[in-house]
Amino acid sequence: MSADTPPAGGLDLLTTPPPTRSGWRVLPARIAAMCVVELQKLRHDRTELYTRAIQPALWLLVFGETFTRIRVIPSDGIPYLDYLAPGIIAQSTMFIAIFYGIQIIWERDSGVLTKLLVTPTPRAALVTGKAFAAGVKAVIQAVVVIVIAALLGVAMTWNPLRLAGVVVVVVLGSAFFSCLSMTIAGIVLTRDRLMGIGQAITMPLFFASNALYPTAAMPAWLQAVSTVNPLSYQVDALRGLLLGTPAHLPLDAAVLLAAAVLGIAASSRLLSRLAR
Repeated sequence: MSADTPPAGGLDLLTTPPPTRSGWRVLPARIAAMCVVELQKLRHDRTELYTRAIQPALWLLVFGETFTRIRVIPSDGIPYLDYLAPGIIAQSTMFIAIFYGIQIIWERDSGVLTKLLVTPTPRAALVTGKAFAAGVKAVIQAVVVIVIAALLGVAMTWNPLRLAGVVVVVVLGSAFFSCLSMTIAGIVLTRDRLMGIGQAITMPLFFASNALYPTAAMPAWLQAVSTVNPLSYQVDALRGLLLGTPAHLPLDAAVLLAAAVLGIAASSRLLSRLAR
């Protein structure tokens, strides 16, 4: 057979279109593609990851070390620095995700979002890809905080299964907060308003959780707020996984998963309004 003779079946491959994949197979591929596109931005600028590591380091070094010495906050029988570390992981990952809507407003202003919306990719896939990209960034941030905490002598587990659970919890929590940010972006439509609202809600979410102190030490009205705050469930799960303290892991995982799904649904519905 000469080099010019196509192999058997070669013409069929050229003239026959590839088989159409069903929706359930296309959707994960498009979510993964959107996630990869978002993460490629880190290759060009890693400044955000470096600067975001400063605040959790200060919380652990200054706040954690100080309150460990004065012993004014109950910490369920463990050193306060150990108690604080999972809360700072949750805080730092939330701070990364809560301003994610600024990026989608920038994409709207530059015309990128309009181009994405005219593709066959479902809006839910676009949002989910961005949400899980925020989750991957948050995992990188969590690794930094865990390393700092280990250097400070925090007694954490290194069990691979528990660390895998930490990754899942961080990704789900970050997915919810990034979708919350994108939902707010779809309502306010401008970066300035989103920055103001983001700054207004981050610290209340943080202080109305069990990140710094147990819920039993809160007044009754703040305990009620804490029970509907997804950050509280994320912190509870991280403490149980990293420190082995009593936790409600099935409930924590269910709440975080439900919050992430609701966040994706809400931000997907508002994505078209943002692109107008």
